[in-house]
Amino acid sequence: MPAPRLRTATVGVCLALAVAPLGGCGDKPTPVPRTPAAATSAADVGGMAALTAAAKKEGSLNTIALPRDWANYGALIDGFEKKYGIKVSVENPEGSSQDEVNALKEHRRDGRAPDVIDVGGSFAQSAAHQGLLTPYKVAPWDGIPKEQKDPHALWYNNYGGYVSIGCDAKRVKTCPATFADLRKPEYKGKVALNGDPTRSGSAFAGVYAAALANGGSFDDIQPGIDFFAELSRNGNFIPVESTPATIEKGQTPISIDWDFLNLGYADEFRRKGADVDWRTAIPFDGSFAEYYAQAVNKEAPHPAAARLWQEYIFSPEGQNLRLGAYARPVLMDAMAKDGTLDKAAAENLPTVEGTPTFPTEAQREKARQTVNREWAKAVSG
Repeated sequence: MPAPRLRTATVGVCLALAVAPLGGCGDKPTPVPRTPAAATSAADVGGMAALTAAAKKEGSLNTIALPRDWANYGALIDGFEKKYGIKVSVENPEGSSQDEVNALKEHRRDGRAPDVIDVGGSFAQSAAHQGLLTPYKVAPWDGIPKEQKDPHALWYNNYGGYVSIGCDAKRVKTCPATFADLRKPEYKGKVALNGDPTRSGSAFAGVYAAALANGGSFDDIQPGIDFFAELSRNGNFIPVESTPATIEKGQTPISIDWDFLNLGYADEFRRKGADVDWRTAIPFDGSFAEYYAQAVNKEAPHPAAARLWQEYIFSPEGQNLRLGAYARPVLMDAMAKDGTLDKAAAENLPTVEGTPTFPTEAQREKARQTVNREWAKAVSG
């Protein structure tokens, strides 16, 4: 029979090798290092030292849509460049999650494609379904909660926050604290989102939160769309993308955005001495938390630097830099246990009641399709 003959042949080879000075029949073969483009972990290229050397040889990292004031990307980019001597370029800093996914496809063979992306959860899943991402497990992979990562390591969450309502108390007499408050006539022409929810992860989350505040669920985002359609009809919602610049000019005195951004803007305005009193409330009637996912481009122009960047932003240094800008690092619980968490920075986070729950991949995709189909006609008047 074939099986015994094969087994006998294998034993014969083992006996023949027994006289050799190195190794033994039971030894595992020494793995052949992979190229960075094929590596699914640092171990595949021979460890962190080898990965670092390969990344330094490449010398560059292409990124996209990473504003310096978003979740401490300024400090992260500066820290990575200083530590490794690798130049980080940022295309379209104010771009959206959809812009990032589009860039993976549009520049896939011209050397300009982003090596890595940072996108909302539904956009990460979309990119994975389109075959644009490659698997890679960072060193602390096991510490990332199961629900915060793709089982095949195509994407994994890095930081997150809660949907919040930011308000300039110098331009708004009484700042809103809930989604229900936003219906009040006194907020006419004052309410904005951070972008278009068909393209922006933060704006999409704002609509999801509004749905939860108005009888919707993870399975039904339509009440959130209807809520903004109502605000649009009564003139409260304005189709202006909220940014620090529009806030400072008084164009968007109320902004629905992530808490880490609204809290960071307040610090920025104080440092600048801007004529803005920016305050942040996390609405209890529409409590919605989500994380932003990281992923490596399947055709990254700088595959080693792409993987080294992932290792950096998931390291204690990178995760604590997130925390310093009020973003909740995905490894927060693991770092609290191993003693690497910046406790002082953690204490600065706003208190939120309850344990957050998250939509499933199927629920996010269903919601995304609904928003893509219904949003424009709902708020167009």
